[in-house]
Amino acid sequence: MDRIARRIRVAGIVQGVGFRPFVWRLAQELKLAGWVRNDAEGVEIVSEGAPVQVDTLLHRLRAEAPPLARVDTVHAEALAPAGLINFFIAESYGNSVTGATTAIGPDVAVCADCLAELFDPAGRRWRHAFITCTHCGPRYTVTRALPYDRPQTSLAPFPLCPDCAIEYGSPANRRFHAETTCCPLCGPRLSLLDAHGEAIAGDPIAATLHLLQSGAIVAIKGLGGFHLACDARNAEAVEQLRWRKNREAKPFAVMAANVASLAPYAISSLQEQALLESRERPVVLLRTQPAGASALPGVAPSLLWLGAMLPTTPIHFLLFHEAAGRPGGSEWLAAAQDLLLVMTSANPGDEPIVRTGAEARTRLAGIADAILDHDRDIVCRCDDSVLRTQGQTTQFIRRSRGYSSAAIPLAHAGPSVLAFGAHLKSSICVTRGNEAFLSPHIGDLDNAATCDFFDETLERMLDLLEVKPDVVAHDLHPDYYSTRAAIAFAARHVLPSVAVAHHHAHIAAVCAEHGRRAPLLGLALDGVGLGPDGTAWGGELLSVQGAHCQRLGHLRLLPLPGGDRAAREPWRMATAVLHAQGRQAEIGARFPGAAADTLATMLERNINCPRTSSMGRVFDAAAGLLGLCTHMQYEAQAAILLEQAATRHIERQGWPPALDGGWIIGQEGQLDLLPVLAQLEGADEVDLQAARFHATLVAALAEWVGKAAQSSGLSTVAFGGGCFFNALLFAGLRQSLEQRGMIVLAPLSLSPGDAGIALGQAWVAIESLES
Repeated sequence: MDRIARRIRVAGIVQGVGFRPFVWRLAQELKLAGWVRNDAEGVEIVSEGAPVQVDTLLHRLRAEAPPLARVDTVHAEALAPAGLINFFIAESYGNSVTGATTAIGPDVAVCADCLAELFDPAGRRWRHAFITCTHCGPRYTVTRALPYDRPQTSLAPFPLCPDCAIEYGSPANRRFHAETTCCPLCGPRLSLLDAHGEAIAGDPIAATLHLLQSGAIVAIKGLGGFHLACDARNAEAVEQLRWRKNREAKPFAVMAANVASLAPYAISSLQEQALLESRERPVVLLRTQPAGASALPGVAPSLLWLGAMLPTTPIHFLLFHEAAGRPGGSEWLAAAQDLLLVMTSANPGDEPIVRTGAEARTRLAGIADAILDHDRDIVCRCDDSVLRTQGQTTQFIRRSRGYSSAAIPLAHAGPSVLAFGAHLKSSICVTRGNEAFLSPHIGDLDNAATCDFFDETLERMLDLLEVKPDVVAHDLHPDYYSTRAAIAFAARHVLPSVAVAHHHAHIAAVCAEHGRRAPLLGLALDGVGLGPDGTAWGGELLSVQGAHCQRLGHLRLLPLPGGDRAAREPWRMATAVLHAQGRQAEIGARFPGAAADTLATMLERNINCPRTSSMGRVFDAAAGLLGLCTHMQYEAQAAILLEQAATRHIERQGWPPALDGGWIIGQEGQLDLLPVLAQLEGADEVDLQAARFHATLVAALAEWVGKAAQSSGLSTVAFGGGCFFNALLFAGLRQSLEQRGMIVLAPLSLSPGDAGIALGQAWVAIESLES
């Protein structure tokens, strides 16, 4: 019988997901000879056999790939048959002439098969805190280099015991070549330490649960770092955590055993439940039950939304299992459980998440009463992802664990770009061919620890992806750490650099994700970003095509009394509005005190009052005028409280009509929102006023964009900027524009805020080199 041979190259997420054993099983079934191995470019296969069987293999590599795999390309070339007899898994090959073209998979939650083992009292992995297989567990955060093999992971110090070695080498076993395979005999192992670093006797899980139920705060090692946990229903413990972490009002997330356990506290749609139960296990923002806030005092004070997540690691599951009385089997997981834990990132202040036990003992001193640690290293910090639903779509608030290592496909291949991102909500982007890789969440580059984490993340991404950039991209602002780091990197490596305006990058990120190279309108609404004219932008109507960006219009400029301080104290923006309306006499009455008199003088004399077109500051002004928030305790608090007030009214009585004459569109494309702000008064019917403000804002923006569409001939608009986290604005404006016949593009795989800026910078750099 005629035989043929093919060398097959498979690229995508094909390492650490059971792809080689999958290929081996296909080859056995199809009676093919040859071998399969990992290398820096993905998976390489040599297959020899009957033509129809080889063709069937090529088809099934795509059609039946393992659940965690993502097959991007399958390329085959003819070989001369070598008379091979059997099919085997060959040793991985780590060197590549062209550099890596594969990627490591993200970390995912424990699969159902492993949970069944975990809770089987007769099994050898009964309550093993590190149970995993090819279909679940850590990937990105335990991998030091590609190809993905055990010696290249933080499991390298734990040799397989005889039983695990048999599983690892058995093709019929789901741990066949599963690199994170382990058991209680071969490790890793848990340890529970007190605040002084001394070991606490007894079973670490049982002792941890006892501490939590006694009101203690425990640092628990997760996939990408430690969490700080306490009993969410213990008001004193929650208050103590707030005090120790210096987190006065910013909401905490909670972890429950399952969706049923969240029902007393929050309402979840089928879409939200699917997100909660997904293998990525993000934090999902849910609408609180009417009695939910009172049942969880201090967890999310005064908020209509509760951040919730389900267990991710075996350690998390074991805590809930212990609280349930250690039942045999996994049926208990379907029933509501009483235990509910605050689960927040373990970091002092705004520093990066704690990664190692040594860090936990020093950086969490005075915060955690105990530390639940283990001896499997976390190679890379990776904070929790946070999402919310917007209608039928999902919106990223923070794209990190479970998603960060997954590539975003680009419309075409281009030069490799290293984009350094923004100053706030920092992330880094590296492009390779027709893929863009966004780093995990890094944070605000306001302290040395976060800047060090930024540098650490940059080096890891370049090393892991084996990319040597052709060009560097960065923000326009010369004083940002990310900008200075980019310029220094470009100088060290003798690379060209491209400076990209903040709001251009917001819109370009959406273009990159949607593969849009044709011109479109861009509506960029956020807090602040440096414009090409050197002023503070934030409410911009743009025309964008690749590397080209034209400002078509902007919000009326408002003064920032006290500069950056106005972004933290909404009452200052309220005084700016009153002054702009010629109502200086009202400032002292609305905001009594010497500070108000000083601000009135500053505004009158234009002292330290730089001007901005920021939509974020318009929201602040509205919240300040309505008395909802005068001083913010966390970022965007004023806008959140304003949106909540409007939501309460709309849910009771529906959308109110927009205010007649609530805005003015000037000849130069300027949108003036002072008329609607002039009608906001504190105290009476605050919810109704907040709803009218939102209704008027949506109508004003829709008319503004609609006029620009008519004059420019462009019928597609992209939304970008952190103001689009506002669900009322996002949904209302999208619906209004679509009713006008426009096409609306919004971020799908990245945040609309500054965390997506790096992708936009990279896209502009690619387009600028090719234009």
